[in-house]
Amino acid sequence: MEVALIFIALFAAAFGIMYVYYTSRNRERLAMIEKGADASMFNRGKEKGTARKPVNWNKFTLKTGMLFMGVAIGIIIAAIMSNARMLTDGANYPSMIFFFGGLSLVLYYFIEKRIN
Repeated sequence: MEVALIFIALFAAAFGIMYVYYTSRNRERLAMIEKGADASMFNRGKEKGTARKPVNWNKFTLKTGMLFMGVAIGIIIAAIMSNARMLTDGANYPSMIFFFGGLSLVLYYFIEKRIN
């Protein structure tokens, strides 16, 4: 029962934040239009030639895959070090997860640099 209440509160908070964001944005835009601002300024990035370049999903999946593999390797190394009593139990898991996750992102940077 308590878990259900937590999830309901979480979704209600997310909905409330989104509702306030969109309604306040709409009010600001309507106020600017009433004061004489040009409405075309809200269409930034939608005209031809000014749109953002599309996301390269191959690079994104490579980066996230390498990050998750680094985190998994960090967890495995932390478990090995914990069983061998090389590090204290409180510091080994977070430190190895961040270390190998960061190492995988640095490796991704060098791979990306070589591709380009």
